[in-house]
Amino acid sequence: MTPVIARTREELAAARAQVRGALAFVPTMGALHEGHRSLIRRARELGDAVAVSIFVNPLQFGPNEDLDRYPRTFDDDVAMCAAEGVDLVWAPTPEVMYPVTPEVRLSAGRMGTVVEGAARPGHFDGMLTVVMKLFHQVRPDAAVFGAKDAQQLALIRRMVADLDVPVRIEAAPTVREPDGLALSSRNRYLSDAERVTARYLSRALRAGAERAADGPAAVRSAAQAVLDEAAEADPPLHLDYLALVDPATFEEVGEAHAGEAVLAVAGKVGTTHLIDNMPLQFEPREN
Repeated sequence: MTPVIARTREELAAARAQVRGALAFVPTMGALHEGHRSLIRRARELGDAVAVSIFVNPLQFGPNEDLDRYPRTFDDDVAMCAAEGVDLVWAPTPEVMYPVTPEVRLSAGRMGTVVEGAARPGHFDGMLTVVMKLFHQVRPDAAVFGAKDAQQLALIRRMVADLDVPVRIEAAPTVREPDGLALSSRNRYLSDAERVTARYLSRALRAGAERAADGPAAVRSAAQAVLDEAAEADPPLHLDYLALVDPATFEEVGEAHAGEAVLAVAGKVGTTHLIDNMPLQFEPREN
């Protein structure tokens, strides 16, 4: 099945008008991989039709980030969409998405300034702005996001709740390579040696998770020990953050925390910024 490809707002409106039943939506920046395929398959379970957007959003890239070299593989992306039975691909240019430089943008608030937001100031404001625009343009009933981008997912859920956006938000689990590396469009930047170093991210998460029964301090210590090794690797991992946070607020949890948490990590290998996380569950501890 070949999806309808819309490149202008008029083409999108015409294609959207043909959709019957519930529409499930997967927003992407292209360079699709097996992780995106899993999102599309989850969307297929949620809707009568599936739409995918392919748009590299300049608002969420900082001045020294990789906007210009971010991988763009449109033909391959459309082929994957076709193989997965996608009905509609929305592929605007920056000029179509932003006819003028937007004066009014969404703010991610406090949650957008911590963890990944501290490492990439303004990133989440740009992300929420484009997601809201995409929701208005595509008008989906449900939208699917990957759990690998846990802070993004939490912020989108908060945006939908705070602003009464009538879109159901669903998460799909992180998809990993056989060596544990979380799938990311940026993985293609990595050399063979850099890829070996990048594996330390998932190793740190696993080491931390193994100590969950001993409490948050033990989790942080075990994960940090692996990341200390990574700092001595060749090439080294330059750590941006290791954080153990509440999944709804992304505030750091205390030693007495009981319930859900997210162990999040990010760093640079060479010039490539990589993120990963693992959900944890802490049981109440006796005094």
